[in-house]
Amino acid sequence: MKRREDLRNIAIIAHVDHGKTTLVDKLLHQSGTFRANEQVSERAMDSNDLERERGITILAKNTAINFKDKRINIMDTPGHADFGGEVERIMKMVDGVLLVVDAYEGCMPQTRFVLKKALEQKLTPIVVVNKIDRDFARPLEVIDEVIDLFIDLGAEEDQLEFPVVFASALQGTASLDPEKQDEDMTALLDTILETIPAPVDNSEEPLQFQVTMLDYNDYLGRIGIGRVFRGTIKVGQQVSLMKLDGSVKKFRVTKLFGFLGLKRIEIEEAKSGDLIAVSGMEEINVGETVCPEGQEEALPILRIDEPTLKMTFLVNNSPFAGREGKYVTSRKIEERLKSELETDVSLRVDNTDSPDVWTVSGRGELHLSILIENLRREGYELQVSKPEVIVREIEGKKCEPVERVQIDIPEEYTGAIMESLGDRKGEMLNMINNGSGQVRLEFLVPARGLIGYGTEFLTQTRGYGILNHTFDSYKPMAAGNVGGRRQGVLVSMENGKASQYGMMGVEDRGTLFVEPGTEVYEGMIVGEHTRENDITVNIVKVKQMTNMRSANKDQTVTMKKPRVMSLEESLEYLNDDEYCEITPESIRLRKKILDKNERERVTKKNKVK
Repeated sequence: MKRREDLRNIAIIAHVDHGKTTLVDKLLHQSGTFRANEQVSERAMDSNDLERERGITILAKNTAINFKDKRINIMDTPGHADFGGEVERIMKMVDGVLLVVDAYEGCMPQTRFVLKKALEQKLTPIVVVNKIDRDFARPLEVIDEVIDLFIDLGAEEDQLEFPVVFASALQGTASLDPEKQDEDMTALLDTILETIPAPVDNSEEPLQFQVTMLDYNDYLGRIGIGRVFRGTIKVGQQVSLMKLDGSVKKFRVTKLFGFLGLKRIEIEEAKSGDLIAVSGMEEINVGETVCPEGQEEALPILRIDEPTLKMTFLVNNSPFAGREGKYVTSRKIEERLKSELETDVSLRVDNTDSPDVWTVSGRGELHLSILIENLRREGYELQVSKPEVIVREIEGKKCEPVERVQIDIPEEYTGAIMESLGDRKGEMLNMINNGSGQVRLEFLVPARGLIGYGTEFLTQTRGYGILNHTFDSYKPMAAGNVGGRRQGVLVSMENGKASQYGMMGVEDRGTLFVEPGTEVYEGMIVGEHTRENDITVNIVKVKQMTNMRSANKDQTVTMKKPRVMSLEESLEYLNDDEYCEITPESIRLRKKILDKNERERVTKKNKVK
């Protein structure tokens, strides 16, 4: 079998924050792909603002480097479970993977998830033990963990013969010896060339190109990114697009792009094994195959992960609607959601009976909160409801998504965490105490039990706990209520500005979410109650001015700091009768029914039912 020895296709996979993007960065720099005077930012592959701020990769990206007269195409994949759909499809484009594992943390839930996908595709693995320079690094134990994981996932014998490279992506060094590092990453690049199989060269046969990712460009329209599995594709060629529904569309290839460094380079032709981007097809979708006219033969359709979580998106109708946002109408919001579908294949947007309301389904809380954060940064105003899990019927039974949860905590908090996850119908799988005072727990927990659990977890572990979870499977629904918020809320009964005097009056009732001077409206949630019921409070009340008081009395009073919640925390916090109002400048929690009397009437009616 003829192979293209000048080419290698690899994906970098790992748990979130184990150093994939930094590793790609250093490979780009050291391979001489950038010019000496070229200005390149750190983590160059994380091109989007949110990726940079959070230090996570959201979208899979491809790049390529030249090393020893060979081209290495590298796919940098997300490590977070919510973007697992991206990882799965990328496995189809490559011949091998670099599994990056932290030299201290070892195998984490997402390591398991991404490795399982790679082994299912029969890809050749190289294990990179990264952060070898970390305090308490334990590289040899971590390799044992990785071997156990390979065996546990049913790896074949030849997959178990993987080479191991020890690296510090931050320092830009790698070696085959855990005790000492070489000066650069040549050891890793050499291992890639020696271990990863070169793509098969069948460029004489009829073309087969499959789309695995989408991009969108205002000038070129939709761009399909994927791999040429067979044959050759040229600019100007008339081809057939095999649609997912079985129909065939004809079109002409207007532009082809290859990748080098961070740039797309226009090319005239590509052949089997190349990873390229194709434009000229307006209606192209992930999983579709491009073939020559008259020789239509589709590749197997790619499986795209189904959404597991849904939320209701609404036009903002609060008393402050339209004050801060640029785009507030249903037409603008709908257009923006539809444009998101052009590139995000794991997202679903469904219309409802109302033109101002949509059901948006995604892969998890992070997936949807990233979309919401992007909308508010672009100037949109909207409201969203509490996230709900998507229940499916499997073999006549109602089933819900279950998450595999891994928790690392100091020993003394073990009891409290086991009890709280037990209340949320969690099933304990494993407990490892390595004698260092830290305990690792593994659970299977219904996804609805984890909604809103993050804050409780941090409180219970005083901020020392680390919680990771990834989708495991659909299982029959656990009986009864699972999870949810225990505490009631403090709801404003008036419109106006929060005053220090008004806030001092309700401080002992709970924790406030607003600062003095914040504008509030009737029905807006301004704090958390110490008990389980909601109460209305007046925090805009001002002190009556009389001359019967001491001059310095008011100045000696100190207030507790309010709790300011991020977007994710706000979404997790919501209850069924509440909305989160999101604008470019503010995140506010509110009751669906703002009027107190109307709210109480509806609550009573529901209790009677």
